[in-house]
Amino acid sequence: MSDTIIQPLESKRVPKPEWLKIKLPSGVEYSEVKKNVKEHRLHTICESGQCPNQTECWGAGTATLMILGNVCTRSCMFCSVATGKPENVDITEPLRVAESIKLMGLKHVVITSVDRDDLTDGGSKIWAATIRAIRRHAPGVTLETLIPDFAGKWENLQQVIDVKPEVVSHNIETVKRLTREVRIQARYERSIEVLLRLKEGGIERTKSGIMLGLGETEEELYEAMDDLRASKVDILTLGQYLQPTREHLPVAKYVSPDEFAKYKEVALSKGFRYVESGPMVRSSYHAEKHMI
Repeated sequence: MSDTIIQPLESKRVPKPEWLKIKLPSGVEYSEVKKNVKEHRLHTICESGQCPNQTECWGAGTATLMILGNVCTRSCMFCSVATGKPENVDITEPLRVAESIKLMGLKHVVITSVDRDDLTDGGSKIWAATIRAIRRHAPGVTLETLIPDFAGKWENLQQVIDVKPEVVSHNIETVKRLTREVRIQARYERSIEVLLRLKEGGIERTKSGIMLGLGETEEELYEAMDDLRASKVDILTLGQYLQPTREHLPVAKYVSPDEFAKYKEVALSKGFRYVESGPMVRSSYHAEKHMI
């Protein structure tokens, strides 16, 4: 008998399984990162995205920084980041981010952003300026960038390719059939093309992530893996979808640790260089290990 727990769609919720319980934030390192984030007016996906690994990552003195504000122009049904009209672009942000990274003494940093479909360049100029500023002010730091699709405007994607972060990630988030429901303004095929263009543009390590428990079948998951490998993606993350609020999509099922372990082996057999697979895994989980 499978140990997968199915969550009904009605308002009554079943308790989360033991493997999804997390520790509350604590520790000196955690407090230091939180202090730096607040003092330097930084945004983090750790907070805005309600990441369950904030305790572990901040406790280790690392964080995923989010540029271009904390209000997104898209309304994805899985994401807790606020949707609305973003503030004007802050041209001082690249320098503030770079100096903060240096002060925190980070060795590897992940940069992500909200979608900025309101901007002609999709925010790509700030993306490129931030990466250049980090290289200039914190030259020993390696970089992973978790980028949007830039609405398929490839000249904007090229600005990120040109500054060549060590790892570039773009998440497909779910299988093809569910994309329209989960990522309302996104297109599955466009995300797959983003990843192929990154690799063909000379990015050494490319990465993508999929959330499980949204109603995908095992066959659909394997098809998505094949699509990612066809785009030469090197690194894959698989994690459990958790409903941020009642306004977001409900959890269709809780996937057990044993199933995640099986999916990891399947993904590795398909040729991914590195796979993070588990209920608590998120895009930036153990990101520093993906440099190996």
